[in-house]
Amino acid sequence: MTLSGHGRTVVDMPNLRARLLAVLVVLSGSLTVAGVPPATAATPSDSLWFDGAALTVRDGRFTDGQGREIVLRGYNVSGETKLEENGGLPFASVADARRSAAALRALGGGNAVRFLLSWAYAEPVRGRVDTAYLAAATEQLRAFLDAGIRVYPDFHQDLFSRYLFGTGSWYTGDGAPEWAVDAGGYPKESCGICLFWGQNITQNAAVRKAQYDFWHNAHGLQDAFLATARSTMAYLRQHLSAAEFAGIAGFDPYNEPYAGGYDSGQSSRTWEHDLLWPFYARFRAGMDAAGWQDKPAFVEPNLFWNANISTQRQEGGLLDAGTLGPGYVFNTHFYDQKAISGILMWGKAADGQYASDFAAVRDRATAAGTAAVVGEFGHPLSGTVSDKAPTVLKAMYQALDSRLPGASWWARPAASGPVLSGTQWQWDLYNGRHHELMNGNPGKVLTAGDAWNDEDLSAVRLDDSGNVVLRQDARLLDRLYPGATAGTALAFTYEDRSRDGSATLTWNPVPGSLPNVAELVGTGQYGLLVWRSGDGTAPTELHLPASFPTAATTVVSDLGTVYAPPAYTSATPVAVAPEPGGTGSRRLLLTDADSGILHYALVTNGAPAPSADLLAAAKAELAAWAAARF
Repeated sequence: MTLSGHGRTVVDMPNLRARLLAVLVVLSGSLTVAGVPPATAATPSDSLWFDGAALTVRDGRFTDGQGREIVLRGYNVSGETKLEENGGLPFASVADARRSAAALRALGGGNAVRFLLSWAYAEPVRGRVDTAYLAAATEQLRAFLDAGIRVYPDFHQDLFSRYLFGTGSWYTGDGAPEWAVDAGGYPKESCGICLFWGQNITQNAAVRKAQYDFWHNAHGLQDAFLATARSTMAYLRQHLSAAEFAGIAGFDPYNEPYAGGYDSGQSSRTWEHDLLWPFYARFRAGMDAAGWQDKPAFVEPNLFWNANISTQRQEGGLLDAGTLGPGYVFNTHFYDQKAISGILMWGKAADGQYASDFAAVRDRATAAGTAAVVGEFGHPLSGTVSDKAPTVLKAMYQALDSRLPGASWWARPAASGPVLSGTQWQWDLYNGRHHELMNGNPGKVLTAGDAWNDEDLSAVRLDDSGNVVLRQDARLLDRLYPGATAGTALAFTYEDRSRDGSATLTWNPVPGSLPNVAELVGTGQYGLLVWRSGDGTAPTELHLPASFPTAATTVVSDLGTVYAPPAYTSATPVAVAPEPGGTGSRRLLLTDADSGILHYALVTNGAPAPSADLLAAAKAELAAWAAARF
């Protein structure tokens, strides 16, 4: 039996996965990624890798079932959900989802995705959840779980709904269904003189009124949304295996919340207390009722809490929510609005550009007693400000890795702070190849960029041969990072040597006081992790970028000094193993047999075949440095 809906055919659930896998076998020859093995159905060992490893929040950090500190790094999948062309789904097919997942792992270095869903398609008729849409979304989501990628879904919205906008409008939105807009009887939308789509949030009366109505539950809009979200979570819980469900990191209740308008005497902070937090509490109750008791809600503060333009920045950050605890994760977004404006920031970003912005995220999460994630960050890749992208993105990743600029990292690494999780906006296979009728207008067929309000931020696209290729420097995106730390990460830095045109960006050179370490690194990339061991037996894991081939990787650690690390065995303290999911990506495993002990590991692709004397000298320098600063 098949169910037709949303421009596609969906197979009834009992036979859905088996039939899709059979189709994938036939199509496997076309599922290629440049330089990456074809995506295949997961082996039993791959599909079970989440067993016992469901994420929890403990002591302000993400932890897995083995007690390791976890860092989530990846992308938003994807802005395609905002469009109509594929029925509110991230992909046109499960085959494309699998191809995307394989590339995200192997080319983008990701271990997590924020997976976008559409309320408009989940509940096109009031009170009736479209299970055909949920079935299709579940199969696409499963492609990422099968690739060993953790997922946190997000019911996405921007400007409340596309149905606020007419066929001749300059802008569009996404999120709420048509019936929700009809219930409000909103005025004809108009942003006046707006240069950026985001100005509609505060200047478009229709958008403001619809947002206000949602937060006040006018026409029962919030009740309806929460019921659909609960049904969606129950569906996922029922249709994912226990092992797959363990790979679900949590759920993002609502994208970029904004009041729309304040009641008399209300401020952004009191709005969070009076309206936003009660909504999150209701969403949390829905998670519990749907069988998601052990998974956190990735809650966002008001949209402008961490804006870097003073006229937009607002008090908030869920200050009055108390200690959030393990049921919630502090989830904020960050874009350099000054850089995007083209007016308020001249020139490029520099070393430490966003240290204070991301330090505020760390500090707010710590005060709230929970983990933090930067759910969106990015910068336009075309247009008048695209020349800033290489430095802006490097500075953002630098700030995720450490709260310190590179210029001071080696001198005071103990102030580095926790490594932040983050998902870049965005990962869209169809970038530049869309066929979107803007607001349903056949006279406005959008193909360029992300096909949504003139945005162009996707890190990836398909080339003319159908291969997945990066649109940004692979050195920037495919990064060394501690995906799992057996204990507590005390400090981390990564010098990616990414490029701005023909210039190599080096913001954290090894200081001259460590001459042997500097010689070992040379002009290569390097990362350095310092951690204190915990009570578990599972190893510390760092993602190895493709630019770190095993045969050219050097590790200098108190656990061992190795050039070209061997394959992993339980008796090998420094070793390499495949990442779960069969995508060809790799991880470095560092195994200690103690608790409460300071450890360090330098990982570099610098000097080829370094001598034993150089390795020993570099180890002695690092040991003395670590002992003096921790």
